[in-house]
Amino acid sequence: MNSYRAYQVTGQRDFSLVDRELRHPAAGYVRVRTAACGVCHSDVLAVEGQRPEPAKPIVPGHEVIGTIDAVGAGVEPRWQVGDRVGVGFLGGHCGQCDFCRRGDFVNCIDQPQPGTTVDGGYAEVVYARVSGLVRVPEAFDALTAAPLLCAGVTVFNALRVAQAPVNSLVAVQGIGGLGHLGVQYAKKMGYRVAALARGTEKARLASTLGADHYIDTSADDPAAALTALGGATAIIATAASGASLAGLVTGLQPRGKMIVVGASPEPVPVHTPDLIFGGRSIIGSLTGSAVDNEDNLAFSLAHQIAPMIEPLPFDDAPRAYDRMLSGRARFRVVLDFAHDR
Repeated sequence: MNSYRAYQVTGQRDFSLVDRELRHPAAGYVRVRTAACGVCHSDVLAVEGQRPEPAKPIVPGHEVIGTIDAVGAGVEPRWQVGDRVGVGFLGGHCGQCDFCRRGDFVNCIDQPQPGTTVDGGYAEVVYARVSGLVRVPEAFDALTAAPLLCAGVTVFNALRVAQAPVNSLVAVQGIGGLGHLGVQYAKKMGYRVAALARGTEKARLASTLGADHYIDTSADDPAAALTALGGATAIIATAASGASLAGLVTGLQPRGKMIVVGASPEPVPVHTPDLIFGGRSIIGSLTGSAVDNEDNLAFSLAHQIAPMIEPLPFDDAPRAYDRMLSGRARFRVVLDFAHDR
């Protein structure tokens, strides 16, 4: 075959299924045959035109699982044709900028973002920089592994950033695409877990996922409820609502941290005394490097952490995106390239 199929988007939600020319990967890159691609909320950056040059076609998708089928010049021998790999939100650090020289690969200033600045995984083939490759264990089902490359590593790394003592109380705010994974990770990392969400309908699910406590934020003051439990050493804030975060800070113990991973256009209003007295902090955490993702997959496999998924065939990519955006998916939509319509 001299071509492959891809869903590209121009402007806002203007999807088109196109044939792309199959080419040999550039130096330092590999070519990957896609097996699965998660549909993430961050795909709005491409699909809704929230990127530089929205009139230029781009292929969305950054939770990619596949197999290397061609290797470019200069690629080290550890990457071979047939290797099972993944690509996440960050497409590989440059190794040259000041952040890279200090080992801060997440903040590399010369790093492609698959599905946003370079073509991503809504395609049968993806070209990937080798520094962004994640080795994927053969024991992992591709559809299960795909969402872990972005949603999974986001909450996994947020919990590592929190540095909370084992057996302390960790709260996960929001039981959605990120939060339902956050509860699982927190429990398996040895924390007592409080799940926070609106209403009672997710209480049973939270318990099944491993939560020790469920707080209905529509009925109870979440900060007061956390304080009654002894206070949280960390709160992983996954819900994309600045207003919903405002009242959580006082539910932290002294020196506690609120780690924000749910991107919201709204500011987070906070009373400065709530930060100063007790030395509490609010920080952000952005995904992770390729090796962080390998740690994440190894931990997930060892502890049987898995996303709840809704698979759809690759041919249904536009519908899959709409399903994700509707907020009704439970909880991660994944494109399946092995089963077309």
